[in-house]
Amino acid sequence: MSKLRNRQEYEKTWVYRLQQFLLGKKDPYLGKLEMHVQPRHELEEAVRIQHAKDRIAKENERIERLNNGHMPWFDHAYYFCGTILVLGLILLLLMTITYLPENGRADNPDNNEVVTGYIQNGIQDTGSVNVVTGMILSYRAFDTFGETCVLFIATSCVMILLMISEEKLAKQAKKNDRMLEPKNDLILQCVASIFVPIIFIFGIYVMLNGHLSPGGGFSGGALVGSGMILYVCAFGFSKMEKFFNEHLYKIIKVGSLCIYGVMITYYFICGANGWNNHIPLGVPGKILSAGLILPINVCVGLEVACTMYAFYALFRRGGL
Repeated sequence: MSKLRNRQEYEKTWVYRLQQFLLGKKDPYLGKLEMHVQPRHELEEAVRIQHAKDRIAKENERIERLNNGHMPWFDHAYYFCGTILVLGLILLLLMTITYLPENGRADNPDNNEVVTGYIQNGIQDTGSVNVVTGMILSYRAFDTFGETCVLFIATSCVMILLMISEEKLAKQAKKNDRMLEPKNDLILQCVASIFVPIIFIFGIYVMLNGHLSPGGGFSGGALVGSGMILYVCAFGFSKMEKFFNEHLYKIIKVGSLCIYGVMITYYFICGANGWNNHIPLGVPGKILSAGLILPINVCVGLEVACTMYAFYALFRRGGL
């Protein structure tokens, strides 16, 4: 307080008010910025009546919807028609089975010239010692290509449904990508370190020898995919991503299908036009034989392995 002013005059100065504000003793805006209660707006009589009618109409509509939402007669009719349909389908299948030919008869439709041609001319036409592999990857290559496309489409659909955003995926991975399994299980890691290389080697062997012995791309790819899943369960996605990540997965997945499509198109063009297949079949029984069957088996195996791993990774954490 100044010596030239008394207390009342000093409290009116801006210096005193600033000092009180800085010390937190008084808020200069207190009581000056608060919202005041507005006067109640009275609706007109006609508007109030219309609002009341609207509320009554909505309530009646809600009650009517609740009462009509459950129709017992429809449920009974639905179950009755469903039961009749299922029983009719069972009866139709049983009648169809009674008209099937007996097993072992020489004149059965499945004992025809097609099967005989596969067995007698399979090695000469395809160069594959395994008649089944030569059949599905040469004579019926169109069906096998369709099955491979089904795997690709199924994986794409699962990715569309379960793939989460990169931001959420990063947060989840940093938090813990192994919430349900024990982390750093020593027994599982020791077993995986021994068996995973064996599974990979055996899967590659089955894949590369599909034209020589029982096996091929589907069974070999299933073995490689199971080895990848076992490795992830034991060591986690962080170590798996060091040699197999999403970018490499896309290259292998799309590249295998495209290469398979190019090779099978060559088969289609030659077969449809009656042209000779100029790709050498090699010596039957050798590893480098059977023409395009060996690389097709590799493409199918990679496709199957990637599909199995993608399903597991997407269902487990929503990403590869």
